[in-house]
Amino acid sequence: MGRGRVVLQRIENKINRQVTFSKRRNGLLKKAYELSVLCDAEVCLIIFSSRGKLFEFGSSGMTKTIERYRRCCYASRDNNDAEHDRQIGHEEYSKLKAKYESLMDSQRHLLGEDLGLLSIKELQNLEKMLEGTLSQARQRKAQMMLKQMDELKKKEHDLEEMNKQLTSKLEELEECVRVIEASWDSGTVAGNDNLNMHISQPNQIQPQPQPQPSLPMGFHEFVPPEGSAMARNVGNARNGLAQGWLV
Repeated sequence: MGRGRVVLQRIENKINRQVTFSKRRNGLLKKAYELSVLCDAEVCLIIFSSRGKLFEFGSSGMTKTIERYRRCCYASRDNNDAEHDRQIGHEEYSKLKAKYESLMDSQRHLLGEDLGLLSIKELQNLEKMLEGTLSQARQRKAQMMLKQMDELKKKEHDLEEMNKQLTSKLEELEECVRVIEASWDSGTVAGNDNLNMHISQPNQIQPQPQPQPSLPMGFHEFVPPEGSAMARNVGNARNGLAQGWLV
């Protein structure tokens, strides 16, 4: 009897599942080996069982084959990414170029150039755009002028306040100067009056009391005889008329 067709689904019986895994694993490893030998192909086979056990086969070494696989995958991916980036860049460039040309045309139209190619509707739209722009410009100009006027008024008010303060300080200084001049004038008049009083009244010299000499014990004053030259000199010395030495 021939073999029946096997249904491709998970084998529920654990023993049958393990037996089938072992048979098919060995057959797969054998086919991989035969393919590498017969066709001179670089074959790499990695199998993990349900329990996590590893089975592998590499005709040229697992590490070498896996590294080659990575290089190949990354290179193709990089090429695809580069092509995709070039495509996106070209589309962006086309969009930006069209937008730039449209803006340049609009600028020329706003400046009054190349108007012959525009239709009546486009000219009406351009007229509305210019009117709106002119209105906005006038509003902005009016706002700036009002702002400048407010600033100038504020500066004028500040200057007026400063002028008032300076005027007040100047008046205070003038008052101080007048007071000082008045005090100087009164002092000068009083000085002149005192000087006149001193000039009008003669100098009266008060006699100063003559100090009495205190003589030491045992000293006797010598009194020269009256009429002698020594007596005359002593009298003149007492009157402040002494001249030279006593003779």
